[in-house]
Amino acid sequence: MDAFALLPDEINHLVSEFHSIPVMGDLMMGLTQYTFWLIASALLLLVLMFVFVKRLSLVPHGVFMNMVEWGVSFVQDDVCKQIIGKNWKKHFPFLATLFFFILANNVVGVIPGMKPGSGTISTTAALAVVVFIYFIACGVRTHGPIGYLKSLAPEGVMFPLNVLIWIIEVISTILRPITLAIRLFCNMFAGHIVMGSFAIMVTLFAQPLLEQVTASNVLAALPGVLFAFILLVIYAIEIFVAFVQAYVFTILTAVYIQEAEETEEE
Repeated sequence: MDAFALLPDEINHLVSEFHSIPVMGDLMMGLTQYTFWLIASALLLLVLMFVFVKRLSLVPHGVFMNMVEWGVSFVQDDVCKQIIGKNWKKHFPFLATLFFFILANNVVGVIPGMKPGSGTISTTAALAVVVFIYFIACGVRTHGPIGYLKSLAPEGVMFPLNVLIWIIEVISTILRPITLAIRLFCNMFAGHIVMGSFAIMVTLFAQPLLEQVTASNVLAALPGVLFAFILLVIYAIEIFVAFVQAYVFTILTAVYIQEAEETEEE
């Protein structure tokens, strides 16, 4: 029961560790923990892609080559070709970069002691703004500035209903980067808080036993075994969530690009 009494303070301390803390300089002109791990993830991704390209062959060999090959094929076939269609080739580099960058940040953040670059709203907001600029540019390039604005409302709808629909579509378009940023941030942040909470419970129940081995401390530590098992399950789920969130962010981006470039002839 003492472990549960200590839990609120430990949870508060855990949450405080996820604040943006500068590791160099200050919050205005410095390097925060999230920026550090984002840069580390980006460098790791560059190294992995360099190794992949250097070892690329007609038939991939090894776990690493097969996994990366599967990821590339996944983005190409299940995202680009399936969602965007005939114009998929010109968008593949952007979408593949987006997918692997988010995935690298998510997976690195799952490693104990590290933080996900995607675990702060500033990072996910920056990614969402890039996506917003990209699909708006695609729409303008396809329809022209005026044509793209007009394309937000379907043709054949009578006035003034078409104006109302146009306003709703404009608001919906503006909200897209906001929902992208919040969805990715909340899922990664919440997952790490849950993992941290169960890790704290394991530590709190095991600590008396580590300090002194007695029968009572052994019995008191038994709930920690259950929490440790749950923690392992959550850890496995978080690795899966890291992939799912990268996939969701990328596929929604593909949907927005497809909608921006869509023409009446299609």
